[in-house]
Amino acid sequence: MYREKTVAVVVPAYNEEKHIGLVFEGMPDFIDAIYVIDDASTDETADITMRCAEIDDRIQLLRHPVNRGVGGAIVTGYKRALADGMDISVVMAGDNQMEPEYLGEIIDPVVDRAAEYSKVTRLTDRAHLNGMSPWRIVGNFTLRWLTVLATGNRGVTDPQNGYAAISKDALIALDLDAVYPYYGYCNDLVGRLTANGQRIVEIALPSMYHGEVSKIRYHKYIPRVSKLLLRIFVLRITGRLKSRNSQPTLDAVAEGTE
Repeated sequence: MYREKTVAVVVPAYNEEKHIGLVFEGMPDFIDAIYVIDDASTDETADITMRCAEIDDRIQLLRHPVNRGVGGAIVTGYKRALADGMDISVVMAGDNQMEPEYLGEIIDPVVDRAAEYSKVTRLTDRAHLNGMSPWRIVGNFTLRWLTVLATGNRGVTDPQNGYAAISKDALIALDLDAVYPYYGYCNDLVGRLTANGQRIVEIALPSMYHGEVSKIRYHKYIPRVSKLLLRIFVLRITGRLKSRNSQPTLDAVAEGTE
């Protein structure tokens, strides 16, 4: 537990055999559960996770029989966290680009009830952009302003960063099955949380790259997410972005996993 709150880490993973074992290294003792969602990987991601689970019993493997996208994997993890009654859920990618040493800083605003969703930003400090390619910087700033226009939330500066903590109450209020399942889920979440009146805060942290190659191809990603943001804008101005949802059952969590 962290300050009397149970905390789960949700780890979406697709073909991360080179990195998944490193994600568990340095995981703080206050983490209660680690949900690894293997999104139909074709490599040794699941086998490595199972071996790590023999050493750390907090690790649980959930497997998608077909690939649902990173957003779909995260939703599976969120549903499991709700079914297990976790107070806070934190997303950490399976590519080892999110340092566990910062978990406390990210969780604190949620524990303090200063926000329902607390996430990392790399775009408010020039020094935090070290290691990020110029193309990636341009892409992130472009999507930042498109997200502001779509969601109406001017306070979010780095919507593409998925290292984030969310409260149980915010998850219960979300229509999780409606969340965009692919890259762009984080923009969709910002829009849905904003529409629900949930508070979002950002924690300024540096870019964290260890030689991993991003799976995102920005020349395809930006047009695709731009279309998503147009949809979010339309849903927002027509009042259809606000969620009306209830807590999923354990059966709903298990559906479509192995």
